[in-house]
Amino acid sequence: MSVDRRCRTLAQIAVVCLLATGAALVVTVIFYHGLIMVAAVLSTVLLTGVGAWWFIARRGVLRWLGAAVAAAAPAVLIVLSAVAGFWLDGVAVAVLGGAGLLCARAAVRGLDRPPEFARPRYRRTARPRRPVLIMNPASGGGKVGEFGLVDKAEALGARVLLLDPDADQDVAAMTRRAVAEGADLLGVAGGDGTQALVAAVAAEHGLPFLVLSAGTRNHFAMDLGLDRDDPAAGLDALRDGVELRVDLGSVAGRPFVNTASFGAYAEVVQNPRYRDSKAGTTLDSLPDLLPADEAAITVDADGDRLPPPQVLLVSNNPYLESGTLGGGRRPRLDRGVLGVVAVRVEGALSAAQTALLGAGSAAVTMRDAREVRVDGAEATIPVAVDGEALSLETPVICTIRPGALRVRVPRNRPRTAPHRPLRTEWRTVLGLALGRFGTDLHAGTNPHTGGEQ
Repeated sequence: MSVDRRCRTLAQIAVVCLLATGAALVVTVIFYHGLIMVAAVLSTVLLTGVGAWWFIARRGVLRWLGAAVAAAAPAVLIVLSAVAGFWLDGVAVAVLGGAGLLCARAAVRGLDRPPEFARPRYRRTARPRRPVLIMNPASGGGKVGEFGLVDKAEALGARVLLLDPDADQDVAAMTRRAVAEGADLLGVAGGDGTQALVAAVAAEHGLPFLVLSAGTRNHFAMDLGLDRDDPAAGLDALRDGVELRVDLGSVAGRPFVNTASFGAYAEVVQNPRYRDSKAGTTLDSLPDLLPADEAAITVDADGDRLPPPQVLLVSNNPYLESGTLGGGRRPRLDRGVLGVVAVRVEGALSAAQTALLGAGSAAVTMRDAREVRVDGAEATIPVAVDGEALSLETPVICTIRPGALRVRVPRNRPRTAPHRPLRTEWRTVLGLALGRFGTDLHAGTNPHTGGEQ
């Protein structure tokens, strides 16, 4: 297989730029400013980490002092560099390093264009005759009404069941009634929590499942390649759709399409004020949750004990591992494994390291697993399942159901493949620059599920 010449050229430029960056740093440190520059940069990183930690983990005067220190440290470094004449060196290093990173990213992204023979495989099925769509008019700030989803769905022959935002309704029971009345497709226009409940019933009865991106963040819709800016575009699946198989997560027997979260975040979500003031409630709660000497939970992934985390994220298929935490995309939904991210930050130095290295920090543990067991000192622990606050009996077992869900999506949709992370791809960049090509750069389609890449 030949490699795109443009990717190879970009990789070669990236390697040259980054070698020049390293050389410029060495020359600057040895022959000009020596340990002064090194000490200034390290002090800035340390002070920024300390300030950020105080802002997150303290209250009152210390919190605002921390915010001031975190903001002032980089500003002071820039001013002192300019006064002392360091700024030319800094600009040179920043330009060379930035150019190298941009070229490396562009080279690796170019490899993500799938070759003709590796196009995603779908299953073509007949158009549903009795589709039923459950819609939450309050989701996403009222997207159901804003985009006219009810009228457009009914015009395509779907039966629409509107949820009452002011009533406590059993979505799963409503969905099962629709199945009993002859529904041959189940769909949702709502948040990820509602999607998971309907998806579980669809998987239970082997029915196709349709997602409309009418929630707030629409993570599941995004990873299916749907247009998050136009929920109505998902309705094209009713007249010109294809099916793919994806996995379904399970936490204590409850389904989830995105994540089950434990620890500090799950504690914050339990607060009744969280929905109305997410940032304020989080800042008010974290000082009581982060400094604890003993972790509130213990975690075993496929039988291996993980370092006790403050925050644990278990996802339906792994999210991209990237240089910063929270890559935000899942390149596959059919790998048949859970993604596990465990974080424990202990003090300002650990916070500084995490801010600098992200997922590469010693505070972060990332791995795949087929089963995750979460235990705690109490009989029940808080869990956030697709953003919904729950309290579950310990131990809580998370598993994955490979290929459990038939998802119907529009045949034509604006799917964009998530970009490959750079932190683990420098071997690839160097290989490209030297004219080598790794066979592991293109993931194949899962033959068991027929899922999409």
